[in-house]
Amino acid sequence: MNKAIFAAGCFWCIQEIYDAMDGVTKTTVGYIGGNTQSPTYEDVCTGDTNHAEAIEIEYDETIIKFETLLNTFWEIHDPTTLNRQGPDVGTQYRSAIFYTNEEQRIKSEESKKNLNINKFNGKIVTEITKATTFYPAEEYHQHYNLKMKKKYGIS
Repeated sequence: MNKAIFAAGCFWCIQEIYDAMDGVTKTTVGYIGGNTQSPTYEDVCTGDTNHAEAIEIEYDETIIKFETLLNTFWEIHDPTTLNRQGPDVGTQYRSAIFYTNEEQRIKSEESKKNLNINKFNGKIVTEITKATTFYPAEEYHQHYNLKMKKKYGIS
């Protein structure tokens, strides 16, 4: 399986979108890009760890391409707001692509450049960084939206 890692604000909000995509075999929300080993949600919320809330996506490239995941990333959040998505503010909510190989880096940089020219007038603040250790978030964060829908009988 291939992996892609994106940060696009609150990880609860993006997991359900990627879970619904054909070819995505597994998603895990967690923390990446910071300076603390094994951070907890409480640690990350302080803003002191420099971790981003992110999603690690495992996918079958014979069914779905990295470019499709990348295009979805650009569509589901505002890549022009620094350390903020909607009401969520802090470095943990920054826009970032954590590439896992050179091909992902190149495709991410090309995509960002094209969107900056053709759509966002040079305002994209999304960082493109080599992936470091991804720390899965606590179990209660995994598939949070789905858990809440089941709890309250929402389909």
